[in-house]
Amino acid sequence: MMAIAAVREVTMRFRGHTALHNVSATFEENVITGLLGRNGAGKTTMMQLLAGHLVPTSGNIEVFGANPYENESVLQRMSLVKENQKYPEYFRVADAMSAAAMLFPNWDAGYAKSLVADFDLPQKRRIKKLSRGMLSAVGIVIGLASRAPLTFFDEPYLGLDAVARQMFYDRLIADYAENPRTIVLSTHLIEEIAGLLERVVIIDRGKILADADVDDLRTSAISVSGPGEQIDQFLGGRDLLRREGAGQLSRAVVRVQGRDDRADASALGLDVEPVSLQHLVVSLTNRAEAIHPAAALTAESAYLEEASR
Repeated sequence: MMAIAAVREVTMRFRGHTALHNVSATFEENVITGLLGRNGAGKTTMMQLLAGHLVPTSGNIEVFGANPYENESVLQRMSLVKENQKYPEYFRVADAMSAAAMLFPNWDAGYAKSLVADFDLPQKRRIKKLSRGMLSAVGIVIGLASRAPLTFFDEPYLGLDAVARQMFYDRLIADYAENPRTIVLSTHLIEEIAGLLERVVIIDRGKILADADVDDLRTSAISVSGPGEQIDQFLGGRDLLRREGAGQLSRAVVRVQGRDDRADASALGLDVEPVSLQHLVVSLTNRAEAIHPAAALTAESAYLEEASR
């Protein structure tokens, strides 16, 4: 597939803080991509760069074959919806929809009206008077109804309860099936959106850990569990991503490297399981050889606590 947007060897610094360090990633046309990572990993910075809101310290940004910064022909073909979206003080819900209709060439007024009803948004109420959940819903309606060829959702759905978030996922996948476009979802609620994603870009501490098809990534690793001694024997020469254990029992996540890993593990009496996308992200962001086991457990607990909010 053709890449509709790309970052190439991009570094972004803010007053001495490096938010992104020499990162490269691509976003394919008419594909739903998850931009995954913990809070502060660099997801929002990457989206702002792709949306033309920032200029990188070094490296290149390309969207629709051009630099997006102050490029009207590029910017009118994309939509960025974020959690802390700001609107003029006097704006009502209806005003936000009217403004969006003027900004986005592909705006679908009928679809927007349907979504406003789905999320039970009061059209005459001022946006500054809305609850956090309703404010999130306003952004979601605009993002979906804009039908922009490139649409970014930077965690605007965090203000929604579980029922409303599921409605967003359902509406997104149904509309995407009828109107394919490039959608990038930034989130740490990985389990909730795993079924929507075709590709993922995993970022941590400003560096890209993976840029791959979801199915390829899922089959790139396995989880093995059993007695620690057998785990030690199995791990010899393998690429360990994460190991955890309690007493004599251990579990390890390893990369599949072309050998018959499953057969080798079974021959040692170990249980072999596929790795969920969330567990794989946690494993990649907490490499066993890079972090002390106790620190890795603390990091994973923090990650899962964020995901449960």
